[in-house]
Formats: sequence, C-alpha cells, structure tokens
Amino acid sequence: MPPPTASSVDDSPDALFMLSDALTLERMDVLTCNSGRQAISLANSGSPDIVLMDAVMPGLDGFQTCQILKAERGFEDIPIIFMTGFNESEHVVRALAAGGVDFISKPIELNELFARMRVHLGNARRARSARRALDSTGRWIVACDRNGRIHWSTQQAADLMQRAGIRSDQGAYLPWEIVELVGLAAEQLPSAALGQALRYSRNGQDLEFRILSDDGNDELLLRLVDRHRGTDEEPLAKAFALTLREAEVLLWIAHGKANKEIADILEMSPRTVNKHLEQIFNKLSVEKRTSAATMAVRVLWRDS
Repeated sequence: MPPPTASSVDDSPDALFMLSDALTLERMDVLTCNSGRQAISLANSGSPDIVLMDAVMPGLDGFQTCQILKAERGFEDIPIIFMTGFNESEHVVRALAAGGVDFISKPIELNELFARMRVHLGNARRARSARRALDSTGRWIVACDRNGRIHWSTQQAADLMQRAGIRSDQGAYLPWEIVELVGLAAEQLPSAALGQALRYSRNGQDLEFRILSDDGNDELLLRLVDRHRGTDEEPLAKAFALTLREAEVLLWIAHGKANKEIADILEMSPRTVNKHLEQIFNKLSVEKRTSAATMAVRVLWRDS
C-alpha cells in the first residue's frame, strides 16, 4: 500500500516546514500550501488523503477553503483537520460546521496529531471502500438532509437523476415531491420510515426513491430504482421469500463482501448483518456463506 498523502495548508512558512518535516518522518507524502487558493488549485490536480488546515489565513480563510473543497466531487470522504489557536472555541464550532472532522490546538503536540490522523485516515479508507463498492455494483444511492439538500451520491445515482432532469451536485436540492417524502419520514421513528417509497417520472424516466437508512439524525440515505430495469434484490427476495433488506445482504454476500464491509455499505451494525444472515441461512436451508452466494448467483444469472 502506498504511503498516505497529507496536505498541509498554513500561511506561516515556519509552521509548514515543521509539519512537512514531521509528516515525512512519519512516512507520509507531503503537499504544502500557503493559502486557501493554492490548496484548491492543488486539490483539482490530485486529491490528498488528509488535509491539515490552518483556520486563520489572509484571503480565503480555512473555513471558506474547507467548504469549497468539500463541494468538489471526490473530496467528500477526505478528512480535514483544523489547526486552531488555543482555546478558540468559536473556531472549533466553525471548523465542524464547514465540514472539518476534527481540530487540534496550536502549538501542535505532534504525537496527538499523528494519533488523530491515523484514526481519520482509517475511517476515510472505510468510507471510500464502501462508496467504491456501491459505485462498482451499480448501487444508486443519494444521501441528503431532512430538507432534501444533497450531501453526496454515487455516480450511477447522479447520472440517473440527471437523465430525469434532477440536479445531482452536492448542495443541490431534490424536487419538492421527494423532499415531502423525506419530511414525512422525519415525523416518524427511523425504523418506521425505512422502505417508504415515491415514484417520480420525468423525461421518459420512471424512478422510485426509497428510504434506505435513517439514523434519526440529519442524514438519510435514499435508494433510487430505475423501474424500467428493476433491482437485483427483487428476484432474490421473490426466489427465497426474503425481505428486501435480507435480499440486499444476500446480494453483497454474492459479491464476496465480509460482514463488516456489508455493515459499512448498508449503514447497519455488524450485529444486524449477523441477524439477517441467520434468517437468510434458515430460508435457504444452508449453513455456509458460499452456499448462499452460489444460490444467489444462480438466480441472478437466470434473470440477467
């Protein structure tokens, strides 16, 4: 595995030199920027794995730079750690609101910084892995807030929405019909909202938006279904008398994913995945994952 690339953004040459030297000793590739504009230009040429962002800089400050970077496709999962003045509580609030994942006070304690970086790099790798899995298998997923504002989407979902005349860029808002569905879900318990759906037909496209995951906080996951095509889960559910959620778990088993990966992809706990697997094994009358995967593949090939 290649070493991670860290981008350090600070208007102080001394701070940049210190961080660059320390990160290099930690076996990281280092990119340095002395302004927010330079950081944005650098990000457009190649995304780093993690960013250390000075909060206060002339011109574009760290908060504005973070907001711009987070609006770029491909930058959604890159963690940004803010470097703030000691006891600057206002900076902490603004850093998190701008999209930062963490903050560390100056003067920087390097061991603490490296420990935090390792945690956030690990979380980002898992998030990117889940996103790539969703993309590579044609999962049409949109994450939005309760006002219908898009946080992120898989590339397949973005393409499908664009064909239906729906803006898909981060920060855009879903059509009012879909926002109404999201609003109704907010009035219910998260478990009661799962599975609710809305048909949306425009420009010759016949779509269905389903509430896939609701953690009770600000983000909901919506699953798009192209009704002209259907989903891979539906034939699995029909063939084996599974719920759609069980069929989703079985589909990822057929794709060779481990329980922890399935939990990350489907936004559920590993314990819930295990419970679904118990039901799947009972309904398929099998004892092993390989047997369940083989039966699933036979159904998918038959219906392809």
